[in-house]
Amino acid sequence: MSRTPDFFEDLRRVGALKRDRLGKEPSDNALSKVPQPTVSRDTVGAWLRGGRFPQQLEPLLAVLREIRAEAARRGVLDAPADGFSGESVAELLAEDCWRRAWTAEHQRRTQSNQERAERQQAHRALEDEERRARQAALADCPRSIRSWAAKRLGVHPAIPGHPATPDGADFVLPDYVRRPHDDRLHARLAAAVAGNGSLLVVVRGESCTGKTRTAVEALKAVPDDFQLLFPTDADSLLAALAADALGPRTVLWLNEAQHYLDDPAGEAVAAALLRRLDADGPFIVLATLWPEYDKTLTADRASGEDDPHRQARALLAQAHYVRLPSSFAEHLDAVRHAARQDASLTAALEAGGAGITQILAAGPDLVAHYEHPDGSHGVYGKALLSAAMDAHRLGITGPLTLAFLQDAAPGYLTESERAAADPDTWFTGALTHARSLIKQTIRPLQDVPRSSGMGALPGVVGLADYLQQHGRRARWRLCPPATFWDAATHHLPNMDDLIHLADAARDRYRLRHAAHLYCAAADAGNPRALCWLAGMREEAGDQEEAERLYRAAADAGNPRALLPLADMRERAGDQEEAERLYRAAADAGDPIALMVLAQMRAEAGDQEDVERLYRAAADAGDPRALFWLAEMREKAGDQEDVERLYRAAADTGNPMALFRLVEMREKAGDQEEAERLYRAAADTRNFIALMLLADMRAEAGDQEEAERLYRASADAGNTRALMRLAERREKAGDQEEAERLYGAAADAGNTSALALLAERREKAGDQEGAERLARQVADIGNRYEPARLVARKYERYGLEADGTASGPWEWPQPRTAASGSR
Repeated sequence: MSRTPDFFEDLRRVGALKRDRLGKEPSDNALSKVPQPTVSRDTVGAWLRGGRFPQQLEPLLAVLREIRAEAARRGVLDAPADGFSGESVAELLAEDCWRRAWTAEHQRRTQSNQERAERQQAHRALEDEERRARQAALADCPRSIRSWAAKRLGVHPAIPGHPATPDGADFVLPDYVRRPHDDRLHARLAAAVAGNGSLLVVVRGESCTGKTRTAVEALKAVPDDFQLLFPTDADSLLAALAADALGPRTVLWLNEAQHYLDDPAGEAVAAALLRRLDADGPFIVLATLWPEYDKTLTADRASGEDDPHRQARALLAQAHYVRLPSSFAEHLDAVRHAARQDASLTAALEAGGAGITQILAAGPDLVAHYEHPDGSHGVYGKALLSAAMDAHRLGITGPLTLAFLQDAAPGYLTESERAAADPDTWFTGALTHARSLIKQTIRPLQDVPRSSGMGALPGVVGLADYLQQHGRRARWRLCPPATFWDAATHHLPNMDDLIHLADAARDRYRLRHAAHLYCAAADAGNPRALCWLAGMREEAGDQEEAERLYRAAADAGNPRALLPLADMRERAGDQEEAERLYRAAADAGDPIALMVLAQMRAEAGDQEDVERLYRAAADAGDPRALFWLAEMREKAGDQEDVERLYRAAADTGNPMALFRLVEMREKAGDQEEAERLYRAAADTRNFIALMLLADMRAEAGDQEEAERLYRASADAGNTRALMRLAERREKAGDQEEAERLYGAAADAGNTSALALLAERREKAGDQEGAERLARQVADIGNRYEPARLVARKYERYGLEADGTASGPWEWPQPRTAASGSR
């Protein structure tokens, strides 16, 4: 090594010497055992190929000494090391030269690493400075994780368990009783931090089961130098993600995640979060979610159905779920132990039962306050709360205006109750009752804080989430009174809330109210409302006015309106105009238009264009396109491509694609893969998948497994599975069990079961009973599975809010489409 050394080149020269001059002796395996401690054979090989730097000098010198000894035994030390360097073998293997070379290379690498680290540190500092500048421009900014109080993060205050302090002067946070899921969650968060990865955690549980407190306690596993962002709403979160304001070592706090994901901007939020989870970490998303919202957001859609939560479903598929039990039944001893030092827990235990968190948050007392009102203003306060419950269960997620509650309330009262009310004071008294402080902890109607700054928003209130959930359970069969719909039309300012309520009215055949709500939403600036109103006019047979409204919606910026316009032109025989409109909708990125065009091109025999359009539809966000493309390729006999497409469709969550794969593998005789796919489908928590899989097993003759899967689907909340079970029991001659299952499906709100029972009553001559059941179908609200009695008698004018038949009524005219209105 007398020449200017190149450390790695010289290592390669030693390797060539051993290979070419020493007959590959000593072997790499023998050399690996020479250093103490030993190294691997692969490590020695990598050194001698110049592919790896030895982190320690002594093991390398031990290997070189052994090679030198072999060279001495073969008498080649004085021979030239190679044909170009002028060095001898002895000089190439000289130990002092290798010491100097290794030391120089080690220093060079250390210096290089230090310089690289400094560059990276400077780059991160610049990135952090730029990110702080972007954060400063946001309405909601991340701040130090330890600066967030439990109350600010959404934890319910607990009952005090001691003489109450002055109203509002105390926020009681009882001792936290850890359970096994807490240990698993803390370990998961610690691993994400240590591994510099990204993690989405969803704490799932009913109202007042401790979701938010569980998540707050889990923050203790996150280092103090992390920041936390709690965005006010979906728009604020989108702004933060668009500004790349959520850097590494950040926690994104999504308490009540449905407010972000089941929002008009929810799909954009979910898509942006998926991208952020793929970026640099450590980055943690901590979300809480009610079970009913989780089911809504993750439910698969059957082929042909709209898929409003595709991105949210994909996001939640990445989540680590922490499912909270509804009670402390299995951990009461731990609660009793903690209660020795905690008055709140003592009071909760004294109240009886295992629902500790519900009692702490005064949930049962809230319900009792609502269900059993007392005092002269109690019934009027209950009317306000009933209107608020109905608003939330029918789709409103934000605050409610006092004007809306005031005008909605009379319809929830009897004539005598209305007559007894003082016109000047009843609302003040009702509001006082509805805002009573329950257990010195929580109010049924609550102030809504300003999104920034101090104080409450004027003129609006929020409903306690425990009462929101109670309303969904207790009032799901009821249709709100006329005053509710009228008050919503006149006093709800949010156009998306108006759309939700208009959809709910239409689903319940309250067509007049639906039309007025759609009109109000259109006047508030929502062009989608014009589409829905146009659809109602089309169903009523007014094709001319429907087309005018569709065109007004398209002109207002809603490309989806082009689809029904195209359909109308197609039905009128104007194929050229229909295709032009479909192409215009497709150019605007509408995947449904792309699929319709694909079907039109298929009918024209243009298979190449068909595949291009289906793939474009899939790329535009509709996973059904992959399934339909697979079906098309299957008909063409392209089995290899078919299986690939079905697998791609199955990866998007399409259960039918998974079942087709099972069938294909079974037909091909690949029972092992068919069984694996079958188990993958059976293990899914999606009840639609379970039911479709049960259908498959029934067709294959495996009746026992089919019935097991139907029952699993029913247990997962699928009332349609109860219907299938009832049909199977009926075919088997077990009429009694069939009737019980039909009744269970009806009691669970399955409108098909109610419709079937109504038809049976009609056939039996019980017209009154049939109409009563048919109206229950309408009140529950599913116009896609109506009783034929409802569709036959009320589809033209619909029902009044009280369930009586509507007479002719005048259609409202939205101001946004007033030109040329009739």
